[in-house]
Amino acid sequence: MKNLNIVPFVSVDNMMKLVLATGVERFLTGLADYIEEDFRRWELFDKTPRVASHSKEGVIELMPTSDGEVYGFKYVNGHPKNMKEGLQTVTAFGLLADVGNGYPVLLSEMTILTALRTAATSAMVARHLAPKGARTMAMIGNGAQSEFQALAMKAVCGVDRLRLYDIDPVATEKAMRNLAGFGFDMSFCRSSEEAIEGAQIITTCTADKQYATILTDNMVGAGVHINAIGGDCPGKTELHRDILLRSDIFVEFPPQTRIEGEIQQLDADHPVTEMWRVINGAAPGRRDARQITLFDGVGFAVEDFSALRFLRDRLRGTRFYDDLDMIADPDEPRDLFGMLLRAAS
Repeated sequence: MKNLNIVPFVSVDNMMKLVLATGVERFLTGLADYIEEDFRRWELFDKTPRVASHSKEGVIELMPTSDGEVYGFKYVNGHPKNMKEGLQTVTAFGLLADVGNGYPVLLSEMTILTALRTAATSAMVARHLAPKGARTMAMIGNGAQSEFQALAMKAVCGVDRLRLYDIDPVATEKAMRNLAGFGFDMSFCRSSEEAIEGAQIITTCTADKQYATILTDNMVGAGVHINAIGGDCPGKTELHRDILLRSDIFVEFPPQTRIEGEIQQLDADHPVTEMWRVINGAAPGRRDARQITLFDGVGFAVEDFSALRFLRDRLRGTRFYDDLDMIADPDEPRDLFGMLLRAAS
């Protein structure tokens, strides 16, 4: 019988080893497939907007869901000021549990895994919405997410030309250095306007917690796919409202996105399309070459569930985890205090 009090734990070190042993692009492709598979069974999941605790410094959130057999949650923070203090803007960890007995079956770091799942979700969505044959992406915001986004778009969608811009040129230099050797044709751009020239996919991923205008309406031409993933909390946006009014907007879970996404700028009844409906063929995605498609991605618990499920399956047959003695296991379930006393001997 399996020892249920021992829980596999994936540390940061083991996560990095697993991703590198798998191959970053192969890992992203597999993760994108798991996310799409769970979007196809979207209606099975418990769905609720994330539970958020906001402060002037940032936000701490819990993101729970269940498919009826497995429960999962992620703890995640977002503190833009951290970068100035040499800390990560976003950190996270997550857990899966057996619904049948409530016992955890996996505990993992999710700072790295969240970056991977965010990128995999972007690429999975672009696979359905981006112009056919799109190979050029503008990456506006070249921080911690940028390399993951680029590699996911390459692995899943075939993007191999990058036009990179960040308000801090050091960030762009970092991204180009990290992505050297991955087969990209990269351009160092001096402005958002320069970055989007000739791009069929535009990804915005900036960190400041404020209403911002990274793209203005006159900058965006017909036929592009916008992957807007920087807005993820109330009071934080990246796109001018007029761009939204010209676009067909696709979201994960409207009750959450209307609070946190770009569409917080719009009326509460402005029409949007849930991405799971596109994937299942219940709603149209890209209809023609001139359509502007906009993925207003804020991250949703089902994607974290998919990432943890993928991780659990990838761990089998590897040594990239530690056994964590996490659950008390008395000889007799009612004798927890006796277990404590016996520990003295």
